[in-house]
Amino acid sequence: MKILAASIVIGLIMLFFLDAALKIENLNQEMLIHNTLRFFTGFFILGIRVWYKRSLKLGLALYIILALLLTDSIMDFLREINNFRLEMLFHDSFMVLWGAVIGYFYTPRIKKTSRCQSALKR
Repeated sequence: MKILAASIVIGLIMLFFLDAALKIENLNQEMLIHNTLRFFTGFFILGIRVWYKRSLKLGLALYIILALLLTDSIMDFLREINNFRLEMLFHDSFMVLWGAVIGYFYTPRIKKTSRCQSALKR
């Protein structure tokens, strides 16, 4: 629990400084959607499926993530929003990796609470 909370706090601090250094504004609807998509992509695909459960190979997971992010970039291009810059790529990579770290540390907590729930049902 402590390591999960610490990784969330450290990630938020790093995100704040990264956004300040790259001059990225996170408090609009577009960036909230982008950040949520990238965070949960890393959370579910890398953090849970690859690193914790080992039910998905890393190469396949990276192709899936690449396809999701390219699809999102194409949708932005069609809506005439240009987010394909080096600083946005760096920011998006951070969001995916931060989501993966949180997913890796959160999964044992889910398993622990599910064991407790099944023990209470008996």
